[in-house]
Amino acid sequence: MSPTPRVVLVTGGAVRVGRAIALEFAHAGWTLAFTYHTSAAAALAFEAELRAGGTPALAIAADLDDQGSRVLVAERVQNEFGGLDALVNSAAAFPRTPFDELTPARLADVMRTNLEAPVFLTQACAPALRARRGAVVNIADIYGFFPLRDHLAYSVSKAALIAATRALAVEMAPEVRVNAVAPGIAVFPEGYDDAARERLLAKTLLHREGGAAEIARTVSFLVEGVDTVTGQVVTVDGGRTVAL
Repeated sequence: MSPTPRVVLVTGGAVRVGRAIALEFAHAGWTLAFTYHTSAAAALAFEAELRAGGTPALAIAADLDDQGSRVLVAERVQNEFGGLDALVNSAAAFPRTPFDELTPARLADVMRTNLEAPVFLTQACAPALRARRGAVVNIADIYGFFPLRDHLAYSVSKAALIAATRALAVEMAPEVRVNAVAPGIAVFPEGYDDAARERLLAKTLLHREGGAAEIARTVSFLVEGVDTVTGQVVTVDGGRTVAL
C-alpha cells in the first residue's frame, strides 16, 4: 500500500517568495496546491511546469479578501487531494500608506488581506489540518516588530499577524502547530536602485541578501523538520533586527 501523499496549500504561490516556497515543497515530493489572484499567466505556467516535472499541482484562482472564496479554496483542496497536511499563508499586500494620508477604508483593506485572510483561511482548513495533525506557517515581516515609515497599515497588519500566529497556536493545539517566518530583505523588486540596495544590506550583520529560497527552507523546516515547535516567529533577516 503506497503512503498517503503529503499535501500543502501555499497562498500567493505563483510569484516571488510564495513561488519559492511552493518549489521547496515540490522538490521534497509534496503534492501542491497554490492560490493566485492577479498573476494568472504566471500561475498557469508554473502549474504546467510543476506537472511536467512530476509534481501533482493545482493552481486556484481566488480573491482571499472574500470569505466565500476562502471556504471554496479549502473545499477545492479537500475534494482534489483528499486532505491537507500544511498551509502556508504567504499572499500579502504591501501598499505605501503614510499616516497623514491613511483612511479607515485603506487600513481595513490591508488588514483584510494581511490578517483576516490568513486567519479565516486557516479556520476553513482547520478540519483537514486537524485530521492529519498538520502545520500552518504564516509569512510575517520584521516590520511587524519594527514599523516601516510610510507603511503604517502594512506594519500594523504584520504585527497583528504575529499575534494571531501565537493565538492560533493556542487554539489549534495539540493537533496543529502554527508558526511564522518574519523575513527581512528577502527579494528586492526588479529595477531596485543598486545604491539603495547596498545601503540596506549594510544594515544587516551578514551584509548579504538571504533570498526567497532561504525563506522557503525555513518554512519547510517549520513544517517538516520539527514536531514540538509551535507559536514561534523565526526571523530571517541577516541579523538586521539584532543590529538595530
